[in-house]
Amino acid sequence: MRLYLSGHADRYALEQLQLCLFPEEPMEFCETPFRGDGAVSKLSYGTKYLTATAKITRNGISTRGVQRLALTKESYALRRRILQRAYYLAALPQLPAAPPWGALSGVRPTKLSTRHLLAGGTAESADKLMEETFFVTPARRKLCVQASLASVEAAKLLAPSDVSVYIGIPFCPTRCSYCSFVSQTEGSAGRLLTPYLACLLREIETVGAGMKRAGLTLRTLYIGGGTPTTLLAEQLNLLMEAVNVHFDRSRLIEYTVEAGRPDTVDPEKLRVIRELGATRVSINPQTMNDAVLRTVGRPHTAADVERAFAQAREAGFASINMDLIAGLPGDDPTSFAASLDRVLALDPSNVTVHTLALKKGADLFTRREALPPQAAVEEMVDHANAVLTERGYTPYYLYRQKYMSGSLENVGWCRDGDLGLYNIYMMEELSSILALGGGAVSKRNLPENRLERQCNPKYPKQYVERIEEVLAEKTALLEQLTSDEKQGIIT
Repeated sequence: MRLYLSGHADRYALEQLQLCLFPEEPMEFCETPFRGDGAVSKLSYGTKYLTATAKITRNGISTRGVQRLALTKESYALRRRILQRAYYLAALPQLPAAPPWGALSGVRPTKLSTRHLLAGGTAESADKLMEETFFVTPARRKLCVQASLASVEAAKLLAPSDVSVYIGIPFCPTRCSYCSFVSQTEGSAGRLLTPYLACLLREIETVGAGMKRAGLTLRTLYIGGGTPTTLLAEQLNLLMEAVNVHFDRSRLIEYTVEAGRPDTVDPEKLRVIRELGATRVSINPQTMNDAVLRTVGRPHTAADVERAFAQAREAGFASINMDLIAGLPGDDPTSFAASLDRVLALDPSNVTVHTLALKKGADLFTRREALPPQAAVEEMVDHANAVLTERGYTPYYLYRQKYMSGSLENVGWCRDGDLGLYNIYMMEELSSILALGGGAVSKRNLPENRLERQCNPKYPKQYVERIEEVLAEKTALLEQLTSDEKQGIIT
């Protein structure tokens, strides 16, 4: 769909909303006015009001939306909000049903409700904000506010000098067809894994020393991937011993290691992970349907998932997360419901329900296999929300992605207050995140909800080749955090 802007240049905000509302119609940005099908977004300044108008024409039928905002000092900052609201109102008559997230296009809808609660708002006023300002449906408003209430509780555990650390292992035994992450398969990694690990140990040492100089406190630690358990037990031992040597874990409240692929898990690796300090693991089936597993390129079976889960329990893990994906090729609502029941029979402390996002970097995007229709995916997600609520789980973090089926969401559910704290701090951007390894992105939190990012080289080979540059950039980042601490501007 063509898009033309008049009186403003907020292209990104409109592009993202257009992508959510009309995902099957590629966006084409136009520098000049046009006739015929497409969308026009206009912003006008009057003497008293700022007015946003939108016109959407599809198949020769035009619909319009208008929003006004009284001119104040805050008007310019809120212009995107009325631009998106006007566009949404113009789009609504052209849609088969009201979209679940209304006029919200961002990947972190909970940041709005969380900030509202942290500023003194209530659950009721947060719900009203999501309804009246962004037209979010009741079910999604409830999810959003519940997750934000968990975020507020998690925020209470943080002091200004607290940080989280992420350590990335971008290697997997095989590549799943839906995966768009940068990761090397075990076969293609060859001799790369050993030098990668050596460089990662150097970055751990550099960051640990810098944190001590800066007076920073480690609160949550997450080793993710890829698949960290692609490493041999001896390599996991080497990695986690380095963490224990270089990081002060005396105030650590959560330590997670992803053991996501059951075909990489065995009792020895789990023993190492547990004995060296991890308190939480993720064992992620994605589906418990063996046929669907084969379709997406995962060589393990549902029985392997159950074996790995039992081994994690035997290793002493009480906190175990399990992931499911709604919308995988070959799946349907009945099969997905059976997968959920089989996962819940294992009694995990956390269940994360993802909605399939078809990214360009994934093999599935290229192969264009038949996927469940959006209505079926929404049925899967809604069923999961109802069953998890009935079983005593509550949502604790939530985010969205581009190209997500039905413009739905990913939701982490927990029982008995067993929050995945790192996930909350990372997604809500409540504290600075120091991220280590190939493709890792560190976030330096600054006042007024500002962020500064520092990105490691994207690919493992580049990370190894540019390790000296990586270490210099990390040292500079930690010096900035040291200065922030001294000036009292860490948030």
